[in-house]
Amino acid sequence: MPTNAPTAASALSDVTSSDTSLRRFLHGLPGVDAVGLEARAASLGTRSIKTTAKAYAIDLAISMVDLTTLEGADTPGKVRALGAKAVRPDPTDRTTPTTAAVCVYPDMVAVAKEAVAGSGVKVASVATAFPAGRAALDVKLADVRDAVAAGADEIDMVIDRGAFLAGKYLKVHDEIVAVKEACGTSARLKVIFETGELSTYDNIRRASWLGMLAGADFIKTSTGKVAVNATPANTLLMLEAVRDFRAQTGVQVGVKPAGGIRTTKDAIKFLVLVNETVGEDWLDNHWFRFGASSLLNDLLMQRQKLATGRYSGPDYVTVD
Repeated sequence: MPTNAPTAASALSDVTSSDTSLRRFLHGLPGVDAVGLEARAASLGTRSIKTTAKAYAIDLAISMVDLTTLEGADTPGKVRALGAKAVRPDPTDRTTPTTAAVCVYPDMVAVAKEAVAGSGVKVASVATAFPAGRAALDVKLADVRDAVAAGADEIDMVIDRGAFLAGKYLKVHDEIVAVKEACGTSARLKVIFETGELSTYDNIRRASWLGMLAGADFIKTSTGKVAVNATPANTLLMLEAVRDFRAQTGVQVGVKPAGGIRTTKDAIKFLVLVNETVGEDWLDNHWFRFGASSLLNDLLMQRQKLATGRYSGPDYVTVD
């Protein structure tokens, strides 16, 4: 059985012993064939699935959604409504799975926790000066500790992209380690790279390995706050990274594409990527998530269409 991220350091401990060794390791990773990567992602995206498999895929995708609201106008009432929807996505059909989690700002964690109490739905909180990550480390750690103290089951942190792009890899690594420590034993850590700002596929591969070496439980594409978020190609690259990391260390790390995934067709394309790249071990919401807000509504409408043969009216789903 794969182990969780905290034990990863033992297999590659010398890699992070100095800035020089970490740089040597990251820049020694194989270069990414961009044309080949994009072609494979596009090819896998054309796979079709039969009706029974589609029904299974829709329920699986629903169970993998981190139902998210990260707006300045978020209110306790909005978060309670989001929690209720996560617990019972379709009030007319109790066979509909719950979502994996709700994702909110730290000051809304307690509200979300109360809203999903007893349901098994997790509460995730963004932290570390989300979405830009521009703050002193002590401020970021306070952000994390506040969220965990309020009951967060998961922390979605952002890396310091400026430090990463400047080649300060050990600084980024040590910050992730510190955040992981602040999570304690009660919260899993998702590390957001903001792939749209990393410029190259090689940088996405390096960031993936850097996050995993530092103890990430999940690696995550994006905040959803920039122009380029999750794509099939960057998600495929991250899936290859977690596959190779487990092969080398025995440690399994999850993947969370976020931002821009809006339709059932999109979600199924990503599930095909998972199945074909890392296999069934990751086809579970403990290891794969969708960061989304509007996706759930489309999944619910497609689910009802499979059950009834017709699309619902516009009032069938709530507007988040």
